[in-house]
Amino acid sequence: MTITSDAPKTASEAPEALAVLDADSHLTDVDDLWTSRAPAKYKDEILHVERIDGLRQWVIEGQVVGKAGGGSTIDKVGVKHPFLDSMVEWDFEKAHVAAWDIDARLEILDRMGIQHQVLYPNALGLGGQALAGVKDPVLRRLTVEIFNDSRAEIQSSTNNRLLPMPILPAWDIEGCVREAQRISDLGLRGVNMTSDPQDLGSPDLANRAWDPLWEVCADLELPVHFHIGSSLTAMNFFGQYFWPSQDEHVKPAIGGSMLFIGNARVVINTIFSGLFDRHPKLKMVSVESGIGWVPFILETMDWELPENAPAQAAELGRAPSEYFKTNWWATMWFETGRGHLQELVDKVGEDNIMFETDFPHPTSLWPNPLEHVHDAMATLRPESRAKILAENGKKLYRL
Repeated sequence: MTITSDAPKTASEAPEALAVLDADSHLTDVDDLWTSRAPAKYKDEILHVERIDGLRQWVIEGQVVGKAGGGSTIDKVGVKHPFLDSMVEWDFEKAHVAAWDIDARLEILDRMGIQHQVLYPNALGLGGQALAGVKDPVLRRLTVEIFNDSRAEIQSSTNNRLLPMPILPAWDIEGCVREAQRISDLGLRGVNMTSDPQDLGSPDLANRAWDPLWEVCADLELPVHFHIGSSLTAMNFFGQYFWPSQDEHVKPAIGGSMLFIGNARVVINTIFSGLFDRHPKLKMVSVESGIGWVPFILETMDWELPENAPAQAAELGRAPSEYFKTNWWATMWFETGRGHLQELVDKVGEDNIMFETDFPHPTSLWPNPLEHVHDAMATLRPESRAKILAENGKKLYRL
């Protein structure tokens, strides 16, 4: 597949006029993001790239935390490749320049017909979990703050066309509260959180110790985002979903499919914990997980909790499923509903769904995302289509 030179012209209801918002994409971190900003005493210790045994690796505090690749399945000339060939084997230089260059990214968005795009991290882990092994607390804090400062600069320099999600220092609840307040002051429009802070030494998210963070995020209108694969626990599961004898190219297809459904775990745990009764204005987003599983999970929650924990079910202010439509959002991209998309959207809630492309990752809609979803979107009511492609995201991110 190669990129076309024109923005899609066939999407129903002139989606370009809707100021389409892409609620999930990824930006590859450049080598000197941290070293160019760190104080001199931390330049050798903070996250940086080293070539080790011929491979470019991200290193912090002397520890290798991941390959410093291009973070893209799309190569320089616009051809998309399988996960194993691109995300695992490629060097940085082979990736499409829009994977990391802001000007090139904006050009791609213009060609796609997309006005706004939400960006998620790569080098730090999808939820910041790559910093789990860093011992120096100042170094960990500095790494997070430099990253978040750079995200604010990207958002400002693009006049809110690019909306990067900053990360929180999940190993420190008080630090999360402070950073959320600082993030809000910088003008950023949400926070990106690991689904399993217990991996980093903090209580799990159902623990009331996190209430100060939820209070701040609700008050400051900072939706809390949970990208699939946003914890050490989630990625360990990723490596266990497939059977060992499966083809190496098939394994990421199995792992990726199961990661989508894995976010149901976050939805269920947050709702059953009662945190939305304590923080009714708190907003959370399930990112890159699709929506097809949502109706079934909502139904199971309404059945399983009273069956297994009737006393705890009675403590909730509403049926578990009702919290999704007031406190959770989800993203969709390739789903068609098998000809019943409007029915699926109505079950999930047309106010709770946002469109995404996942550019430039393995499941991305490339090169013409709006053309790709045209037929499915054409089956929706105009108001549903407008909300999913643009209005829900614009409202959530205060655009």
